[in-house]
Amino acid sequence: MKNKKIYIAGHRGMVGSAIKHKLEQEGYKNLVFRTSAELNLTNQQSTDEFFASETPDIVIIAAARVGGILANDKYPYPFLYDNLQIQNNLINASHKQNAEKVIFLGSSCIYPKLADQPLKEEYLLTGPLEPTNQWYAVAKIAGIKLIEALRRQHNRNYVSLMPTNLYGPRDNFDLETSHVLPAMIRKFDDARENGHTPVPLWGSGKPMREFLYVEDLADAVLFAMENNLEQSLYNIGTGKDITIKELAETVQKITGHEGEITWDSSKPDGTPRKLMDVSRMKNEGWSYSTDLEEGIRNTYRWFLEHRESIKEVKM
Repeated sequence: MKNKKIYIAGHRGMVGSAIKHKLEQEGYKNLVFRTSAELNLTNQQSTDEFFASETPDIVIIAAARVGGILANDKYPYPFLYDNLQIQNNLINASHKQNAEKVIFLGSSCIYPKLADQPLKEEYLLTGPLEPTNQWYAVAKIAGIKLIEALRRQHNRNYVSLMPTNLYGPRDNFDLETSHVLPAMIRKFDDARENGHTPVPLWGSGKPMREFLYVEDLADAVLFAMENNLEQSLYNIGTGKDITIKELAETVQKITGHEGEITWDSSKPDGTPRKLMDVSRMKNEGWSYSTDLEEGIRNTYRWFLEHRESIKEVKM
């Protein structure tokens, strides 16, 4: 297994770099990467030529256009089109080149906005999506169905892993395009630096969210790679959630901010709750290991070490 050629698409992002680091730690040496400058995954011909040349045994799809509520709502076209192109090209090229295994990564936003909690895999396509991130969700649902179709029609050993809200080292801390937890880390740290000024946050603070440390996701990818999973779709999470208000207070404590937190109720809350049912993956033998506060402390430590060099992501 250690000699298999493994291609990690998106190896420079938060998720892909965590997977790369995990595999290297575990002794996998035959790893293949390409930067977006070297390989445009939205281009089918370029992707096909790369696969024909490299013929990877295992393909891990961590490449995607990602962002929070604001970015999803503001840039619907690239969130739908680019993600469809990237995953279609990668999954199809994997199939054509006879890759042994594909691990396709998505997000918990694939589930209906008002689905019963906790979210089970079988709730997919049972109701309307959250409008603000429907573009990304529709793309990811298409990818899940491609994986399912290949398993069904061609008996492929391909699988989709849907993580809950991820955070960790190398996250995106740009306030316009980031997700809630890294945005909070940056806001509270900036406010602390500026004399503990008030920190304005979106919404009411009442929605509940589940968070998974990115290195735990990398561990789940390794598990899926080394084991044959019975189903085509698995939730990856902790099975525990907290309110956004509780999250803000935790980040405030960890960053040492002593000022006020204000809530702008004119801004959207998004989905009221998104708790994952993780029993399917747990039954396969995998579960998370990093406590939320420990993970946030690790992430904040990384942020402080790289604060001056963090580049703001522009769409």
